[in-house]
Amino acid sequence: MANTINQEATVSPAGAPSIRKGTTMRRIVRNRYMYIMVLPGLIYFIVFKYFPMWGLIMSFQDYLPYKGIMGSEWVGFKHFNNLFTDPEFWTIFRNTIVLFLYNLCFYFPVPILLAVMLNEVANAYVKKFIQTIVYIPHFLSWVIVVSITYVMLTMDGGIINQMLVSLGFERVNFLMSSSWFHPIYVVQVIWREAGWGTIVYLAAIASIDPQLYEAARMDGAGRFRQIWNVTLPGIRNVIIVLLILRVGNVMDLSFEHVYLLLNSMNRQVAEIFDTYVYTLGIKQGQYSFSTAVGFFKSFVGLALVMLSNKLAQKFGEEGIY
Repeated sequence: MANTINQEATVSPAGAPSIRKGTTMRRIVRNRYMYIMVLPGLIYFIVFKYFPMWGLIMSFQDYLPYKGIMGSEWVGFKHFNNLFTDPEFWTIFRNTIVLFLYNLCFYFPVPILLAVMLNEVANAYVKKFIQTIVYIPHFLSWVIVVSITYVMLTMDGGIINQMLVSLGFERVNFLMSSSWFHPIYVVQVIWREAGWGTIVYLAAIASIDPQLYEAARMDGAGRFRQIWNVTLPGIRNVIIVLLILRVGNVMDLSFEHVYLLLNSMNRQVAEIFDTYVYTLGIKQGQYSFSTAVGFFKSFVGLALVMLSNKLAQKFGEEGIY
């Protein structure tokens, strides 16, 4: 072993890259099973995230399918100019931002609170049962979730309207009302995703040193004070990271969910960029314009991630990079 160290120490600077290369290869071979485990995810991002970025060129062209990307006419920022001057742009932009803020204010805290509450359940069997119950909705498609909502809220025999009539109130057309769109949307998101969102927070809570709770109890802290002074600070970094990632999705709401709730009566508040792109790109065949919209969404998301990460680091948090 000493001879090997001496040999490496006496290698000239010109041989340093070879030594580093050999060390890197040995490290890869030694951790080969971890690299193999990462490989499917890496292939997924290359094939479905990075490779399709080549198609962004279409946003600067008048793309025609029979000419292809290389043969279509180059028009520069024409489609971006059309997007920003479109009378519907600011309405769609406002609707997207409003839905995102509803998600951020009402949905984002729920998994945190639910995880903290689950952590306080002492009986392991009861805790697992509750976790199973709140996880199940995540595995239901939005088609099923919206169908359940329709059955409950429809004016023609809906459970909620029947209850209102029995209490002496008039029927309410929830599904066709623009004022009820946002509450219905948020409740559906919370019901379907809140339980699944607790997984990361429960894992973060489990990593907190139990001695911190013991020290808090010795200082006379009750359960609420332990949660406030130990649990929440212990998962603060996780909360910040997930908040930054959530901000990055400000323009990327669930297309399927919104599209299923969309109708002619609530379109003024329900039309978002995802449904707008579907209407123009798929139904009307405006591929270049819809690509420009997608490019704009991605740019805004990237800018907000970088900004929020910088702000997090400025306030002493680690951020995501």
